[in-house]
Amino acid sequence: MTYLEFRDAMHSFGVFSTRDIEKLFTKFDTRRLVEWQRKGYIQKLINKWYVFADIPMTEWLRYRISNCLYRPSYVSLESALSHHGLIPEAVYSVQNVTTRKTIAYETVAGTFHYRTIKPYLFFGYEVDKSQTIPVLMASPEKAILDYFYLSPGLNTIQDMEALRFNLDTLHEIVNQEKLTSYAACFESTVLIKRLKLLNKLNMHADTV
Repeated sequence: MTYLEFRDAMHSFGVFSTRDIEKLFTKFDTRRLVEWQRKGYIQKLINKWYVFADIPMTEWLRYRISNCLYRPSYVSLESALSHHGLIPEAVYSVQNVTTRKTIAYETVAGTFHYRTIKPYLFFGYEVDKSQTIPVLMASPEKAILDYFYLSPGLNTIQDMEALRFNLDTLHEIVNQEKLTSYAACFESTVLIKRLKLLNKLNMHADTV
């Protein structure tokens, strides 16, 4: 098999694993991967996961990589808040939630963080197919709740102001009924207090 034949077959994956290769090429010699790395055709992310070196490393591809490296997981927290336009800051590592243990990976494609939540809270994400490769992304409502639930330093209105929420976007895209319904699943009084702080921030902005 030539590299071009391999690339044509695997290119649409964006990020691929040795298991993906085996599904298409049952007799594939994995020593070719070492050879193609040396030639600069592909790059290794972590054990058994690779990307093509000539594909631009966009934010969307990084989201897809984060979904793949550690499963089950979905993009949430600051990364999803930024993606939805709810906070202004660019997020330099991709933040995810998972039902497995908390972990981080440093790779050639960037840093990927995974925070643990309980299995019954692993919901509220969507398969976003708006681009060529699908990404598991938290809905705006779930991204807010995941962040509030996993961030211990949000105790005052000043803490909430420091997040620099885009309140116009918040009004436009966040479904309050869904937010309230999802929040009840957490069974957390601290989370409810933080939502009240966000609501207070909203009310203050409306009166300015």
